[in-house]
Amino acid sequence: MTDERIEAMLAELSPAEKAGQLTQYFYFKLPGEADPALGVDAEQQPRAVEAALGRGRVGSLLFVTDPAETNRLQRLAIEGNPHGIPVLFGFDVIHGLRTIFPVPIAMAASWDPETIERGQAVAAREARAVGIHWTFAPMVDIARDPRWGRIIEGAGEDPFLGAAVAAAQVRGFQSGGIIAGPKHFAGYGASLGGRDYDEANISEYELWNTYLPPFRAAVEAGAGNIMTAYMDLNGVPASGSHWLLTKVLRDTWGFTGFVVSDANAVKSLETHGFAADPADAAARGVLAGVDLEMAVSEPAYDHLPEVPEAADAIDASVRRILAAKLRLGVLDEPYVDEDRAREILADPQHREVAREAARRSAVLLRNEGDVLPLDAAALGSIAVLGPLADSRRDTIGPWVFDFDLDETVTVLDGIRRAAGDGVRVEYAQGIPVTQRVFPSMFDMFGGNRPADPDGFDPALELASAVDLAAASDVAVVVLGEYQNMIGESASRSSLELPGAQLELLQAVAATGTPTVLLVMNGRPLDLRWAAGHVPAILDIWYPGSQGGNAVADLLFGAAAPGGKLPFTWPRTAGQIPMFYGHTRSHEPQNQYRRYWDEESTPLFPFGHGLTYSTFEYANLSVSAGSAGVDDEVTVSVDVTNTGGREAPEVVQLYLHQRHGRASRPVRELKGFTRVVLAPGETRRVTFTVGPQQRRYWHAAVRDWVLDATTFDVWAGGTSTAELTTTFEVR
Repeated sequence: MTDERIEAMLAELSPAEKAGQLTQYFYFKLPGEADPALGVDAEQQPRAVEAALGRGRVGSLLFVTDPAETNRLQRLAIEGNPHGIPVLFGFDVIHGLRTIFPVPIAMAASWDPETIERGQAVAAREARAVGIHWTFAPMVDIARDPRWGRIIEGAGEDPFLGAAVAAAQVRGFQSGGIIAGPKHFAGYGASLGGRDYDEANISEYELWNTYLPPFRAAVEAGAGNIMTAYMDLNGVPASGSHWLLTKVLRDTWGFTGFVVSDANAVKSLETHGFAADPADAAARGVLAGVDLEMAVSEPAYDHLPEVPEAADAIDASVRRILAAKLRLGVLDEPYVDEDRAREILADPQHREVAREAARRSAVLLRNEGDVLPLDAAALGSIAVLGPLADSRRDTIGPWVFDFDLDETVTVLDGIRRAAGDGVRVEYAQGIPVTQRVFPSMFDMFGGNRPADPDGFDPALELASAVDLAAASDVAVVVLGEYQNMIGESASRSSLELPGAQLELLQAVAATGTPTVLLVMNGRPLDLRWAAGHVPAILDIWYPGSQGGNAVADLLFGAAAPGGKLPFTWPRTAGQIPMFYGHTRSHEPQNQYRRYWDEESTPLFPFGHGLTYSTFEYANLSVSAGSAGVDDEVTVSVDVTNTGGREAPEVVQLYLHQRHGRASRPVRELKGFTRVVLAPGETRRVTFTVGPQQRRYWHAAVRDWVLDATTFDVWAGGTSTAELTTTFEVR
C-alpha cells in the first residue's frame, strides 16, 4: 500500500513539480540588506521562496523554527500544490535546539554512547515539537588537523570512537522522531592545511580504514539521510561522485534513504569546473545520486526538466523524498500543535539531561597536588577571571540558532550558586574581548560577542584582575576561543590562546594564589606554558545551557570528571598532523625526535583524562592464546579504584598487528567502556575481538583482508597504556 501510494503521487507530478520535490530552499528573514557571505537579499529571498511554495515547486525548507511560522508555510505549500504535498522542514540541530548541549566534540569526549544518545533524543524531541522533521547532523567527519574549524562538530581523530559516536547520535535523533542526516560524505575533514572548503586528497587505504567507517556505522544504525560534502575528493567533487554516492553508499552499504547536497553544492559543480553549466550540474548531481538539492537561491535542479536522460534517476529520487514524508507521517499530519511545542521546549528534564552531559564531557587534563575538587567549607573567597567566564553566548558555543540566552548558566553563575553564602565570589574580565578579524557568515545569527564598553582600560582591567586573584583563596581563570572563532568558515593557522589571555594567566599565576584553568574550546590550544605552571586544568569545552552548573558540580566535587580526549593534543601547530594511530617507521627509536627544535610527543595523548581518584589495571588476559582467522577471542582486564572516592573511568582496549600484508598502525582503539567504581572496588571488564575488529582495507587487493599474525593488546585509561599481552591468529 505504501509503494502504491507513492507511485500514484509520482504519476501525477509534472517534470517541473518533480524538480520542485527535489529542491530545498533556505528560508530566513534577516535584518538588513543583502548578506555578502550568502549572496542573499534579506527582503527578496523569503518572497521568492513563498512564491515557489505557492506553485508547488518546493520539496523542503530549512531555517524555520517557530511553530506558527512552520504551520503558515506548510499551508502555503499544501494549498499551492495541486497535489497537496507538504514540505519537509530541516534544520541544523547540531547540539540542541532550545536546550543546548555541549558541542559535539565535547560529547565525544564523554566516551559514553548512552549519554550521547539521550542528548540527541532530547534535541530531536524539541525539534519535532516545533515542526522540524530532519537534522543536518551528526557530522561524522574524521579530523586530524585541529586548525580545521569544524573539528568541533565531530568526534575527533579516531574511526572506532567516531563510528560509536555516529551510531549513538543517529539512534538518539531518530528515536526522538526526526531524520538523522550524517555529513559530509566524504573526506571533508581532510581538507588541505585544515583550511575549510579546500580539496581533500586521501589514499584509498586511508579513505576506507579511517574516513568511511563512521559513515558506515551511521548507515547501519538506520540513518535516513546522508549529506554530501562541498569539496573535491581526489579530484572529483564529492557532490558529483557517482562512485561515492551510488557505488559505495547504495550498492556496497545498502543505504535506502535520501541524499541531500550541502548548501549550493550541486550548483557549485559548475564553479569547480566539473560541470559546464547549471543544467549539466543538475544532471551530474542527480545521476551521481543527489536526491535533494539544498539551494540558497536559483537551484540547479530547476533545470532538471531539460535533462531527459536523467528521467529515471529523477523518478527514483522523488520516490525517496515522498517515502521519507510518508514514513514521518508528514503526508497525513503536516501541522504542529503550537501549545504542545511550548510545553516541550520548557521541559525541565531536558535541562537536567544537558547538565549531566556537560559533567560527563569535561576532561581533567592536569591536577597536581589535588587542587581539585575545591572545598567550599575551607574557602573564604574565589576570584573568577576572564571574559569567557560570564559570557552566555560563548558558554553555549557555535552552531546554535534558536537558543534562549536568558536561561544559559555561565561559569560565574554556576560558581556563585554552588559556593554558598559563606564564600565571596568576585569577577573581573581581566583583558579586552578579542574578535575575529573577519566576521563569520554565522555572525548574522547572533554570533558576535558584545564589544568592550566605552572607556575600557586594558592595563587597569588587568591590574584589577591580578589584585583580585592575589586577595582571594583560589583563582578560577576561564580562557579559550570565543565561539565564533571556531566552526564552519573558522579555520585558524595558529593554536595560540587569542589576544592577551596568556598574559592574564601568567600574571594571575605569579600571585601565588592556587590557580585553576578552565579551557573553553572545541579544539586543542597551545597550553604549553599552562601545563608546566598551572596545577589544575579542566577542559570544559563549550558546555551548553547548563554549563555553569555542571562546571560548578565538578569544581566542588559534587561530580567527578571522567571525560577522555577524543584527539591527540599537540604542543604547537607545527606538529600537525599528529595522531596516535600512525604506522611504525623504519626508525621507531626516533619517533619522538622528529623535530630538533620541539619535542615530537603530544602535550596530552589521545584518550587522556584524569579524575578525582586513581585506577590500577591488572590481570590482562585473552581467552585463547591462538585463534583461527575467522574466530573471536575475548580480552579481559581487572580495573580497581585505588583512590578514596567514587569516580568514573573509561577502560580502553588497543590492538597492534605485528606483521601481515600491509603495515598497520602502532595502536588502534578497538574497544572502550565507561565504568563508575567505588573506592576499593574491582571490576573485570571484557571485550570481544573478532574479525570485524581485526580486518582492514588493503589498497592493492582493493578489499577487506584478515591476516594470520600476532596481535599485541593493551588495556588502560589512555592510548599510552602499558599493560600488555598478545594472541596469535592462525
